[in-house]
Amino acid sequence: MTFDVFLVGELLSSSFLNPSISIFEKMLRPAIVYLFLVLLLRIFGKRELAQLNPFDLVVLLSLSNTVQNAIIGEDNSLTGGLIGASTLCAVNYLVVRFLFKHRRLERIIEGKPTVLIRNGEIQRDALQKELLTESELATMAHRQGFSKLSEIEQCTIEPDGTFSIEGKELRQADRYHSELIGRLERLERMIEKRLEAEKRAKD
Repeated sequence: MTFDVFLVGELLSSSFLNPSISIFEKMLRPAIVYLFLVLLLRIFGKRELAQLNPFDLVVLLSLSNTVQNAIIGEDNSLTGGLIGASTLCAVNYLVVRFLFKHRRLERIIEGKPTVLIRNGEIQRDALQKELLTESELATMAHRQGFSKLSEIEQCTIEPDGTFSIEGKELRQADRYHSELIGRLERLERMIEKRLEAEKRAKD
């Protein structure tokens, strides 16, 4: 009976708490890994976040396994996992709150949007900068309902890896709308002048 109680106690101790790693180290490891991954994704561009092909997806999936041991070390206990997860969430919360108050720093860390197609012209220098090929760009365009790149007026890849695409037909519709508004405004001014002239004539 005493042996069984001792065995259960040892099992619970190893499952819920691993004394070989201090709590401070359990909190420090996730914070360092978090900051390193943010810097790594910033350096290697937006395409990793966009997951344009299976290779990008494999990289992101492998990253989680690669840094797992760096986060928890030899601590497989429940408490160690909870401390690590809580630290990651806390660090992310603090970073987001800090960047929210410092917009300029946020733009530096996250980067700026990159225009890949401007006025219907493919910006090949921008594609090279983001390590994108025209075929990958065409694949992304197909996902958003465009059959070919010539249908696109402007395409931008955002810092989070999403693509903002504006078609030529939409741009043309916007121009028609602007022209119509302009004509209505001119007509309104003409009517106002006519009414003012009639009023002065009566006086």
